[in-house]
Amino acid sequence: MKIVFLCGGIGKRMFPITKDKFLLKFLGKTLLEHHIIQALNAGFKDFVIIGNPGNVEHIRKICDNMGLNAAIFVQKSPKGMADALLTAKDYLLNDEILVVNPNDIFDQSLYDKILDERKNENYSSFITGYRVSKYFPGGYLVVNDELELLSIHEKPGEGNEPSNLVNIVVHLHKDAVRLFRYIEETCSPKDDVYECALTRMINDGIKVKVVEYSGNWVAIKYPWHVHDVIKYFLDSIKTPFIKDSVKISDNVQIKGNVIIEDNVKILEGAIVKGPCYIGKDTVVGNNVLIRDYAHIGENCSIGYSTEITRSYIGDNCFFHSNFIGDSIVCDNCLFGYGTITANYRLDQCAIKVKVNENRIDSGRSKLGAIVGEGTRIGVGCMIMPGVRLGPNSIIGPGVIVYDDVEPNKKVILKQEYVVSSIGVANDTKKL
Repeated sequence: MKIVFLCGGIGKRMFPITKDKFLLKFLGKTLLEHHIIQALNAGFKDFVIIGNPGNVEHIRKICDNMGLNAAIFVQKSPKGMADALLTAKDYLLNDEILVVNPNDIFDQSLYDKILDERKNENYSSFITGYRVSKYFPGGYLVVNDELELLSIHEKPGEGNEPSNLVNIVVHLHKDAVRLFRYIEETCSPKDDVYECALTRMINDGIKVKVVEYSGNWVAIKYPWHVHDVIKYFLDSIKTPFIKDSVKISDNVQIKGNVIIEDNVKILEGAIVKGPCYIGKDTVVGNNVLIRDYAHIGENCSIGYSTEITRSYIGDNCFFHSNFIGDSIVCDNCLFGYGTITANYRLDQCAIKVKVNENRIDSGRSKLGAIVGEGTRIGVGCMIMPGVRLGPNSIIGPGVIVYDDVEPNKKVILKQEYVVSSIGVANDTKKL
C-alpha cells in the first residue's frame, strides 16, 4: 500500500501566513515531518508526496534530512485532489492507496482504525468522517444506517449542512485503477472532481464505507487554527523536558510541562509556565514571562520584561518589553520597545477577521495580531485585536493599527509640532 500526502494546494484563507501549512513548525518539526513519523509508526513504508513548484524543494529537503526515500511529484497548479492524484497516476496504479491531507492533525489511532476497516471485503473504498457540533467549512457526508456513503456536499454553507458528519481526507482505495478511471471520466467547473468521481462510483453501485473517527482532530482552515494545533501538540507533553545544554540563571522559575531545546538561555527573574515550548538557541531575557500555550521558535530574543501567552512565534524573532497575547508572529519579525498586541474587545464580542473579501467570525473572544514574515514594528505601537500585518511591512513608532496592512507597506504616524517660547526666568534662585 502506498500512502499519498497531498501537498500541492495553496492556503488562500491563511494570509498573512504565506508559508504552506504543512511547512509550519511545531515542537521543532514541520507538520509534514510529524505526519511522516506518525505514518512510519503506523507501519507505512511506501511514501508518495505531491507538491507544487513553490514547495517541492522544501519537501525534498525534509525527506533527505529524514532519510526517507519518497516518490515526489509536482502538481503544476492547484486544481484540486483529482488533479493532484493524476500527476502520480502511473506510479499509483495497480496498488492500494491511502490519500492523506497533511494540513489536518489527527491521532495515529485513525490509521489503525481505517486499516482495520480495510479488512471488510464488501467495500472497495473507505473515507473518514468526523461529527461536528458547529459549521465547518469543508465537505459533508450523507450516509445510511450502515455508514455507507450516499453523497458528498462540498462546503454547503452554514445552515445548509446535510448532516453533522464532515469529511477528513484520510481515504483508502483498494482499487486505484477504478478510482482513476472514474476521475478521468468526471468533469466539473470546480475543483471537486475527486468528490464528484466518488459520487459517480456510488451511483454505479460501488460501495464506499465511511469510517467514523472520534479522536483528536484539528484542521487548519484559517490562521487562528494555528492556536488549536499548538494546543494539540503541547497537551501531548506529559513531563517537562529540558535539554542538558540549556543555561538557566539564578532566580528563574520553570513550572509545568515545558519543552526547552538546545542552547536556550534563560536569564534572571524569568518565569516559564507550561505548557509551552521554547526552540533552540533562543534567549529569554530578564523578568520575561512565558506562559500558557506559548510556542516560541528557534533563535529568538525575548527581551526584558516581555510577556508571551497563548501565541505562536516563528524563528528569528526579536522582542523588547512587549505583550504578545493570543497572536501569531511569523519568522524574522521585530517588535520595538513597548509595542503590544491587544487581544480582547471591550464589548466582549467575538473577534472577526477579514478573509479575502469577507469578515469571518473567529468564534474567539481573545485573538491578537497575525503578523506576516519579515515585519518590523517600531516602539510604542498598539495592534488591535484580529489585525493582520502583511509580510515585510513596516509599522513606524507610536502607531495604533486598527486595520489590516497589505504586504510590503510602510505605516508612519505623522505629527504636527507646536513650538513656542516659555520665557527665561530672571530669578535663578527660583529654578
